[in-house]
Amino acid sequence: MVLGYAPKFTKIYIDNTKPEFSVGELFQKVPLGSDNKPLTNQDEHRNTLVNWVNEVGSGVLTFDFTTKMILGYAVQGELWRMKDANGKPPGMIGIKPESAVTLVDNHDTGSQQTYPFPEDKIMLGYVYILTHPGHPSIFYHDYFERENGIKENIKSLSAIRKRNGITATSTINILAAQADLYMANIDNKIIVKIGPNLNLGNLLPSNAQVAANGQDYAVWELK
Repeated sequence: MVLGYAPKFTKIYIDNTKPEFSVGELFQKVPLGSDNKPLTNQDEHRNTLVNWVNEVGSGVLTFDFTTKMILGYAVQGELWRMKDANGKPPGMIGIKPESAVTLVDNHDTGSQQTYPFPEDKIMLGYVYILTHPGHPSIFYHDYFERENGIKENIKSLSAIRKRNGITATSTINILAAQADLYMANIDNKIIVKIGPNLNLGNLLPSNAQVAANGQDYAVWELK
């Protein structure tokens, strides 16, 4: 946790210890509107993360809580939230993906229930972060302690990511962002669909082959 003290102190620590991989946990809840849901524009929230990373420097990363929190609402019938005014992802991965560690839950948000992902939508969260830019992280509890096949599904998605060379800085083209349908093309190598809407129109090219699918999601590889 890096709240409560200036970024310059983290910079001193990082510069003197020179870790190979370091992630700051700058946990702040996204601002809500009068409907008690996240505001449509979360630029201020994600810019706080970006500014912290920039001030610390030295290749430090931070958890993309903006994406995590927006995604948790989006998978509950509000998938339009996953596209910002510039046509990019609304979280930190939309502006500085190379420094963003994406997550569905961790020991605080999940185990301690400080900001848990919707229990029945956990898999959709992993479908998103494992196919998108940023550095995806997998929560120990979700991978090792959950039943219902989620471990094998996560392994399958991880393999698709690796096989197609999807990285933290991969290019994303959001094809659809509606209440019940989200689709995106990543690096022109894979297409991901989230949501119950099966009316894809002409969004899916003829060279797309199903690589993974489940309740309300599918991933295609472009051959």
